[in-house]
Amino acid sequence: MCRRIPRRVRRQKIAASPTLAPPTLAPLSNRSFRELWLASQVSNLGSLIQAVGAAWAMGSLTASHSMVALVQSSNTLPIMIFSLVSGALADNFDRRRIMLTAQVFMFAVSVALALVAWAGGLTPWLLLTFTFLIGCGTALFNPSWQASIGDIVPREQVPGAVGLNSMGFNLARSVGPAIGGAIVAAAGVAAAFAINAASYVAFIIGIARLPRGERDARLPREGVAPAIGAGFRYAAMSPALLRVMARAAIFGVGASSIMALLPVYARDTMAGTAFDYGVYLGCFGVGAIGGVLMNARLRAALKNERVVEIGFLGFALAAAALALLPVRVAVVPALLLAGACWVMALSLFNTTVQLSTPRWVLGRALAFYQMATFGGMAGGSWAWGWIADQAGIATALGLAAAVLVAGGLAGWILRVSDFGGLDLTPLGLMTAAEPRIDLRARSGPIFIMVDYEIAQGDVPAFLALMQERRRIRIRDGARRWSLLRDLERPEQWSEKYYVPTWVDYARHLARRTRADDAVHQAIRALHRGAEPPRVTRKIERQTVPRHDDAPPIAPSDLA
Repeated sequence: MCRRIPRRVRRQKIAASPTLAPPTLAPLSNRSFRELWLASQVSNLGSLIQAVGAAWAMGSLTASHSMVALVQSSNTLPIMIFSLVSGALADNFDRRRIMLTAQVFMFAVSVALALVAWAGGLTPWLLLTFTFLIGCGTALFNPSWQASIGDIVPREQVPGAVGLNSMGFNLARSVGPAIGGAIVAAAGVAAAFAINAASYVAFIIGIARLPRGERDARLPREGVAPAIGAGFRYAAMSPALLRVMARAAIFGVGASSIMALLPVYARDTMAGTAFDYGVYLGCFGVGAIGGVLMNARLRAALKNERVVEIGFLGFALAAAALALLPVRVAVVPALLLAGACWVMALSLFNTTVQLSTPRWVLGRALAFYQMATFGGMAGGSWAWGWIADQAGIATALGLAAAVLVAGGLAGWILRVSDFGGLDLTPLGLMTAAEPRIDLRARSGPIFIMVDYEIAQGDVPAFLALMQERRRIRIRDGARRWSLLRDLERPEQWSEKYYVPTWVDYARHLARRTRADDAVHQAIRALHRGAEPPRVTRKIERQTVPRHDDAPPIAPSDLA
């Protein structure tokens, strides 16, 4: 049986943990982040005013609970559908330009929504169409925005920056819904939509002031389809990311219940108005701010999995309280608790993805995370609305509480890892090979073989390390990886794999990080040969039968 890889090899530490938990407000000392953060608050405020207007407009257009819940689904479903393409774009193109495009698109859609509402032409399905289009803009925007955080602030400030973004949104949530409710009550939903359209202007200006991003000019851009495939491979071969995405999806399903049903809960269960609905959303936002402020202390005192469990179980308690105690004295603290748990869980998921993914694939990793989270929210919103139609709002909230309890207990098999200190700085490797044939970027497939000499006593450790090496190779683009042992000289081992093209081989090398290099160096330490492990690179060519009258194959045909 193979021995487990030593922890010092599997996870290379770069610094003591305090550097990963700076003061929550530290990123605001960065001018670029501060300006964008302030601009985003104006946009967040407008978005929340629009959300109140859309939810209340749907409640006025139809009595169906499921149609009201679909307002949230229509806004989150595009994030699940399109985020992966957006993540591939974020990793290969100028993120600043992508963010500008998304914001301008949402501005145009919001203006159109306001005009249609002003003219009295809104219908339930037309409203869902507009909210779906705004969700498409969000899907394009989010991966680039989230991935840009690590470009704007140092790595040690990333948790604080993620927390500040959550705090900023929930500062807006604490007053935006109440303001939105007052605007809807006083001037109608068209005014709420118009204010949201105007709020995009500040963010557009802030993004336009960012410097243009730089990319590695040594390698051509990946196409969208290959980039998506590379993102799938990376996620599939990264167990820590898969666990985060699974827990985020479960949380999204359960936690979407309150946000999806709150409009009809305020109207039917609490016999309230649009202003009351805004106040309830404000309570949720105030709780979320408290969650952000507690996050750093909780992460310092508890492991990440414990913080996630608190988020799940606390939100379950809040949903159960809303179901069983529909009185204001219970509803307000329940919503405060729900808001705090919402931020504690989601900001920790986001930070875990940011700190455990290298820059070359970060946009796609964040896209997968958002697909899982918002996909859960979209499906959950529809499901809770349907259940509320069939069995009542209280039943739907009670079942959501049960789902959240199950999600908390799922930590036994889907444990969220601590941030650790993986050094994901790329080594910047490029192939040192000098082919003597006319290779082009698209030439391939390329076959790579690495020969090792391993003593018999070191074989168990070597096999354990090669198991991790296989995961890293495939994660970074290798195909058909295998390990061979010489029958006549058993100390000789060969690692072989393919990459589709010569440029894919260059990308494969460039993706190696310092954390990955710990495994590489450990394998090198077991090699007993007088020379370093021998690397062989070949291009694969199939034999083709040739007729007597066919011209001979020229050397250039082999490229």
